[in-house]
Amino acid sequence: MKVEGAAALVTGANRGLGAAIAQALVDAGAKVYGAARDNTTFTNPDVIPVLLDVNNADDIANAARICGDVSIVVNNAGIGRSSTSLAPDAADAARAEMETNYFGPLRMARAFAPILRDNGGGALVNVLSVLSFVSMPQAATYSASKAAAWSLTNALRMELRRQGTLVVAVHAGFIDTDMAAGIDAENISPQSVAALIVAAIEADAEQVLADPTSQMVKAALADDLTVLYPALQAQWDAAAVSR
Repeated sequence: MKVEGAAALVTGANRGLGAAIAQALVDAGAKVYGAARDNTTFTNPDVIPVLLDVNNADDIANAARICGDVSIVVNNAGIGRSSTSLAPDAADAARAEMETNYFGPLRMARAFAPILRDNGGGALVNVLSVLSFVSMPQAATYSASKAAAWSLTNALRMELRRQGTLVVAVHAGFIDTDMAAGIDAENISPQSVAALIVAAIEADAEQVLADPTSQMVKAALADDLTVLYPALQAQWDAAAVSR
C-alpha cells in the first residue's frame, strides 16, 4: 500500500522505537497519530497526540473515534519485566507483560479492524521481538508474551486477509532504546527498524526481520534445540556460576 497520503496510528509513540516509527511515517508523507499513556509527553509537532493505554478499553474506544480515518495501525507499545520463570514475582510479571504485549494488540485489532476495512484494508503492524522465536531464561515471561503475540499476528493475518488488510510481523533483537539500556549486546538503531517497517508496508511484505540476529534465529527454528538453545544454556549457566 502507499504510505504517502495515508493516516496512521502508532502506539507507544512518545519515545524510543515508537517515536522513530512515527517520524518515519511522517517523513513518508503520512498523517500520524501518536498514542501514549501520557499524551503530554510528545515533542514532535508533526505527530498528533492521542491519549491511549492499550490496557484500557475506554481509551481504545475513544482512540478509534478520534482516529477513524486511519489505514495504518502500528502496535508498538510494550513492556518488559526481565523476569525468570521461577522468580518470586514471575506470575505478576507475566500477567503484566501479557496484558500489554498480547492483550493490548488483540484489543487494538478488534477495535481497528473494522476501521481498516472501511478505509480500504490498509495495514496492521505488530512489533514483536526475536524472543517471539526463542526463549531466554533471563526474560522468560517477556519471551512468552511475545511468542503469544506472534501467534496472534499469524491468526490475524488469516482473519483479515479477505478484507484486504496487510498484517506485518516485526522481529528484531536488541534495539537502542530504554528497554535495552544496560544490556551488553549489539544494538540496532530504532530509525533503521522504523525504515524497514515503512518499506514493508509499501512493499506489502508480511514480515520484517530487522537485524542479523532475528534473521539467524528464524532460519534456525527447525533445529532450535541443537542450534540455538545450547549457547543460551551456556550463557545461563555461566551467569549462574558468577552469581
